[in-house]
Amino acid sequence: MLFSVFTHFNERISEMLASIDTEAYIGLLILFSVSTFIHVVIRVWVIKLLKRLDEKTETEWYASVLRHKLPQRALMLIPLMVLFIGIELIPGLPEGFSGFITRLTAALMILVAARVIDAFLSSAHTLYLMLPKANMRPIKTYIQLGKVIVYLFSIIFIIASLSDQSPWYFLSGIGAITAILLLVFRDTLLSLVASVQLTNNDLIRIGDWIEMPNFGADGDVVDISLNTVKVQNFDKTITLIPTHKFLEHSFRNWRGMSEAGGRRIMRSLNIDISSIRFLTMKEIERLKQTHLLCDYIDAKIKDISAYNEKYLKDNPSILTNSRWLTNVGTFRAYIIEYLKKHPQAKKDLLMLVRQLEPTDRGLPLQIYVFTNTTVWAEYEGIQADIFDHLLAVMPEFGLKVYQQPSGQDLAGLKVTDEYRMRS
Repeated sequence: MLFSVFTHFNERISEMLASIDTEAYIGLLILFSVSTFIHVVIRVWVIKLLKRLDEKTETEWYASVLRHKLPQRALMLIPLMVLFIGIELIPGLPEGFSGFITRLTAALMILVAARVIDAFLSSAHTLYLMLPKANMRPIKTYIQLGKVIVYLFSIIFIIASLSDQSPWYFLSGIGAITAILLLVFRDTLLSLVASVQLTNNDLIRIGDWIEMPNFGADGDVVDISLNTVKVQNFDKTITLIPTHKFLEHSFRNWRGMSEAGGRRIMRSLNIDISSIRFLTMKEIERLKQTHLLCDYIDAKIKDISAYNEKYLKDNPSILTNSRWLTNVGTFRAYIIEYLKKHPQAKKDLLMLVRQLEPTDRGLPLQIYVFTNTTVWAEYEGIQADIFDHLLAVMPEFGLKVYQQPSGQDLAGLKVTDEYRMRS
């Protein structure tokens, strides 16, 4: 079928060319030569001049416009306009041939105009990205939607021009194929709605660290487009997530952490419950020499003594009859003071040390604090330094970290049992 259409078209062109006289041929030759000459001048001289001006001016908006080829594409309209206007001035041309050249030139002008608008939208987007708050309100989705609309209408106008029909003739038939368009562009329409909601509600920005386990995404958002959101994971892999999936699945955005300027540490030390006990006076006097605990111990001893004197008259020295300092409580107070004095702990955010419910793995003592940096490597270093110190200082309070028996521990027990049997 296509072959027959092409054959018929070729025959029609041959008939029209055969009916053209010599004078008309000369006019066509001159017109096409002038149009080609203008095209070459623009390509060789004018565009080079524009690039030289860019090197001398060094303005951001001009460089952006030139990089997206806005003036280059706009200048390509000039030879087409010369051809469009000049074809009517050539005498002796058959009406069908001149009409065909006019419609073909008009179609090319529409295509070039669409590409000019495309370049203009791209340039506007690039200039928008230079603004300080561009990441907060990405407009790439709207730019892409605008390009789709421009090219959709340009196709309709091109077909109308080539077929010598009114564009309204084709636009009136769009309603009949709306269902097909909705089916074909389903994901695009869903992504458009999702993108508008994400942007208006400020849920995602370029540069945000997000986690979306359903798609294996854990990293920084590097691009938000009409159909996809591109995430660069921390292992440098790229995950592409359909935009509309952000309304269907839950995700975590860590932007609040970055804006607060602190990253949370929430980790527990599992204390061996068998090592928890009351402190002796000797241990209290030794711990009182610690500058982080001296004020706490003085205030605590004073409060405990006042309580015991008031409510316990008989045998207050017996621990089971009175209040007394415990090693785990004193250690908890030490951690709080240590974190308050830590130079890399963020003091204006919540700082907490609490006991969780005892388990078969000991008593969890949870440290809840924020660092004064959100940089991953620095955060891990600060967290390691804090827990290195706490693990090393625990024996000073008579406490032990819970640790499941290992093979070496069981081997030691076996050797001890064998030694006792031989004895």
